[in-house]
Amino acid sequence: MIFWEIVKRELQIAMRKRAEILNPLWFFLIVITLFPLVIGPDPTLLSRIAPGIAWVAALLSALLSFERLFRDDFIDGSLEQLMLSPQSPVLTALAKVLSHWLLTGFPLILLSPIAALLLSLEIHLWCALVLTLLLGTPVLSCIGAIGVALTVGLRKGGVLLSLIVVPLFIPVLIFASSVLEAAGLHLPYGGQLAILGAMMSGAITLSPFAVVAALRISLDN
Repeated sequence: MIFWEIVKRELQIAMRKRAEILNPLWFFLIVITLFPLVIGPDPTLLSRIAPGIAWVAALLSALLSFERLFRDDFIDGSLEQLMLSPQSPVLTALAKVLSHWLLTGFPLILLSPIAALLLSLEIHLWCALVLTLLLGTPVLSCIGAIGVALTVGLRKGGVLLSLIVVPLFIPVLIFASSVLEAAGLHLPYGGQLAILGAMMSGAITLSPFAVVAALRISLDN
């Protein structure tokens, strides 16, 4: 199936350009490491602000990785070929988003135990953080893909990309922080997780259509 071939191709290209994939992950770890050094080693204070630190670091590291989502394909002309392939362009866009999440969002979840250790997170807070990252990072990838598709034809679209996508990330941050706050108070947070899950489902369903429309606008220009 062409869908999985695109995913496989993206992963193979990423393995050849490991620096572009590792840089956002290194940035995430650097931010997580610097906060305890600046604030101090007080476990109580760190555990109170750690979830917010982790999510802000995850959002900023995601911003670093968005630009390459369609850039290389646009430069070498393969983006137009992908849009003209027999497969639906919506599935092509979804494959690109899935590849981006596998290369950026999923590794952040794998790195979360290190973040929990550095930020003195208790086990129940770490579990809540993992759940929010699992539901929230796909939304970041979907929204980021729309922004990249709109700015892929611009020479210096990085600042414009940030202005477009960061306000759209705010609902994810609000509900993720609500989950983590409830977990810190030992309160149930199933409702907030359900809303994050609904956001993820809506983003996965609708964002590929928006990405295709934005790419057509960029390619026509």
